[in-house]
Amino acid sequence: MEAKGEKDIHIFTDDNGQQPSQDSDDTNIDDPLTSRPNVPIWRISVSLVLLFLNYFLAQYDKFVLSYFQDDVIRSLHLGSTSYGLLSGYATGIVYALLALPTAFVADYTSARVWVLTVAAIWWSLCAIFQGLSHNFWQILLARIGMGVGQAPVESLSVSLISDLMGKKYVFLGASVLYVGVYIGEAVSGQIAVAFARTGTPWNTALIAIGIVGVVVALLIRLVVREPQRQISLVMANNLNHRGPTSAAVPSRLVTARKDILSTFRYLARMRSFWLLALSAAFRQLAGNVFGYYMPSYLSNLYPSQASLLSHYGIIVGVVGTVAVLSGGLLTSLLWSRTKLLPLYLTAVGGMISSVFVLLMLFSRNISHGNEVQGTKVLYGT
Repeated sequence: MEAKGEKDIHIFTDDNGQQPSQDSDDTNIDDPLTSRPNVPIWRISVSLVLLFLNYFLAQYDKFVLSYFQDDVIRSLHLGSTSYGLLSGYATGIVYALLALPTAFVADYTSARVWVLTVAAIWWSLCAIFQGLSHNFWQILLARIGMGVGQAPVESLSVSLISDLMGKKYVFLGASVLYVGVYIGEAVSGQIAVAFARTGTPWNTALIAIGIVGVVVALLIRLVVREPQRQISLVMANNLNHRGPTSAAVPSRLVTARKDILSTFRYLARMRSFWLLALSAAFRQLAGNVFGYYMPSYLSNLYPSQASLLSHYGIIVGVVGTVAVLSGGLLTSLLWSRTKLLPLYLTAVGGMISSVFVLLMLFSRNISHGNEVQGTKVLYGT
């Protein structure tokens, strides 16, 4: 997209949230970084729904392993160490190794829809193979393969959403995408209770996920169109300082190398980045622990409560969905006034939620061992 003006195009901020450009107090409504691209609303809506479904299904295997932990361990004859490998290292290492290649595809190619389609088909097939596994090594290899397919899903989806909706509205679009995590929590609780009552094996859920995932992948390829790529933040920064140039356009690899170096130099000067990275790491750690181990922990804590997982999933799903959508909407609406709102929402929300997490973990102790009273504390927190 061609820049419509150089004024106020530099949006990098310092630690105080201020723009170093001398034009930081003036906002241009035609700024290509904030205006919505010329994409029909119906196409944005359909694309968002398909990207949401793909992300939701790509996350769902985690909930199957957590809500059916005892069944998985029993049927595959696993130990606690083996289950830990399946729930963490099998996909985490793959995600880390594929981070930069995935980022290159997301930022510098026009094959995002194709790559996302292939990745979705791949992880869907690996989900089916997990459902057909009969021992630890089979499911481990299937989960490593699934990690390869899942690694590009989030970054490519956010990249497509940003070019469909514009930088200003990407928070709202991304919040719709991330609702998939909480919807998965809510749906998993209901499925776990239903499967337990009917005696349906856990691997049926994985096979069903894989089949639906293949269908969604094909719909993404048929319906979602590669949007026109907006100007990158690094390019905008260069234009703001040097202005447009008529020199030959460098190759994508050269551009990517320059952008990565510019990004690293900028982050090195940003004192708050390391604190943000550390907090994000702890947040991800807590999310994985809760996702993989909380359902089984609560089931052991309240063994006589048959509907516990159902109620727990609904509460987490509804509250999480409302919180994520509200945060995305507020950030998009107030983006022109402050760029620090996401940090404030994350920090304040984390501090408040940590108190309720402690109450949830020790809910039975607070109720002096009474399960009925303990579940009231649990549901209330």
